[in-house]
Formats: sequence, structure tokens, C-alpha cells
Amino acid sequence: MRAIDYVRLLSLAAIWGASFLFMRIASPAIGAINTAFFRVFFGFIGLAVIIFFIRKSLAFRGKLSKILILGAVNSGIPFLMYSIAATLLPAGYSAILNATTPLMGAMIGFFVFSESLSIRKLVGIALGIVGITIITSVGDSNIAGNTYIGVAACIIATIGYGFAGFLTRKWITQQGGLDATLVAFGSQLGATLFLAPFLVWTIATGPKVDWLQGDIWLSLLAVGFICTSLAYILYFRLIADIGPLRSLTVTFLVPPFAVLWGYLVLDETISRGFLLGSLIVLLSVWLIVAPESQKQKIA
Repeated sequence: MRAIDYVRLLSLAAIWGASFLFMRIASPAIGAINTAFFRVFFGFIGLAVIIFFIRKSLAFRGKLSKILILGAVNSGIPFLMYSIAATLLPAGYSAILNATTPLMGAMIGFFVFSESLSIRKLVGIALGIVGITIITSVGDSNIAGNTYIGVAACIIATIGYGFAGFLTRKWITQQGGLDATLVAFGSQLGATLFLAPFLVWTIATGPKVDWLQGDIWLSLLAVGFICTSLAYILYFRLIADIGPLRSLTVTFLVPPFAVLWGYLVLDETISRGFLLGSLIVLLSVWLIVAPESQKQKIA
């Protein structure tokens, strides 16, 4: 890897780590649904501007309807779940649970899509479950009453990511492929359309929201334009330059940045149980994503 690749990898991790901070700021103030909607909406607008300036043709080749569904599964539902978690958990907790995405992907692949599963990945899955249990049961006493709901929301989000990965392969990659920028743009459009009815419902029936909060709008703009639009550009550039496997190492770097931003901006603290559970989760993710020299597979 070149020096510029390391810079991009660290930049992406810092940006995605900050997304948990921005959601942590916005969600308690305006609600989870509003936060999730404006994240995908601003992400969609940002990608639309990028596509306009690079003069990218909107040739979805008959895949638009499936990409819209992917947007709901890969962005709409997960971002809503993380926005809910942001009202209950410190930023670092959500980030480390987000790191279980490869773990969920391995489990979904095995149980739903008949994917093979090596012994090492099976051990990784078991360790991941142990790590999540430790985080949940030995959490900060200040959030203990809400830990289970927040953790459940994060797990639902990672399940969405896991399903989206296999659906993308089935609907896009194995059907002739499609430019990654168009997939990202279409998915954010799908997520926006998915969350729009929830936005209307919560504005009509939910508690009154003070929309004149400058720091909240800055957080929403940042999580949409920077943590979604810009992050997609960096991520796809990394995949092109260093490959998908090395790009997955960003999974290990996001939680430390999320914890750092939460500490510096919101004065959040973490417990010993969180640290222990986090280390176990990261070990489980490494067992799942690292290349294997000898594959021992379970049918």
C-alpha cells in the first residue's frame, strides 16, 4: 500500500467514526426518524451533485427498482436503527457493534444463502456473540437500562448490511454489474423514499421539534454530505486501489475514532466491560475477514 492509501484509509475511518458522533448529537434533539431521513436525503443530494459534475450517465440498465430496495435494506433501515441507538448509547458502543457487520454477513451467508463456513469463521462468530454479550451485560451503569434496546437496534442494522451484501451480489454483480457511483446514488434515493413516509408521520403525530438549532443542522449536513457522500467516494476509491479485502480493515479503525470523537466532543466515557467486549468483537471480525491459507468448510 502507498502512503496515500493509508491516508485515505485513516480518513475514511475518521469520517465514519464521526458519523456516530453526529447522530449522537442530532437524534436526541430532533428524533431518530428525522435524523435518519436527513442523513440519507443529504447523502442523496451530495451524490446527485457529484454525478452532475462528473457527467455520469444515469444508465441503470433495468436495475433501478432493485437498487431502490437495496437502498432501504442497506441504508434506510440501518441508519434509522443507528439513529435510535444514538439516543440510548454512547457513540463508541454503536461503532463497535457496527464492526460486527462481517460477523452478521458470515452468519446470514451460511444460514440463508447456503454459503460455506470455515472452522475459523465459526470460531469468529462464537467470539463475536461472546463480545456482544459482554458489552451488553457489563456496560456503563448510566446506560444500563437502555443498553439492550440500543444494542438490538445496532444488531438489526448490521443484519441489514449483511443481507444487502448478498443481495447486491445477486441483483447487481451477477447480473452484469453497474458503476458503483450509480449504485450508491440509487441506494440513497431508495433510502430517502423509504424513510419519507416515516418523516411525514413523525412530523404530523410526533412531539414538536425545534428546527432552529444550528448545531443540529451542521451535524445533519456533516453526516449526510461528509459521512455519506464523501465517504462513498473514498471507500470506492480504496476498493479500486487496494482491493476489497484490505479496504475492510477500515472496520477495525472506525470504533477507536468514534470513541475518540465522543470523548473529545461529548465527554463520553467507556467501561472496562466495553473495552473487553470490544477487543473480543474485533478479534472475531479479524477471524472472519482475514484471508485463510487452508479452508476447513462446513457444508
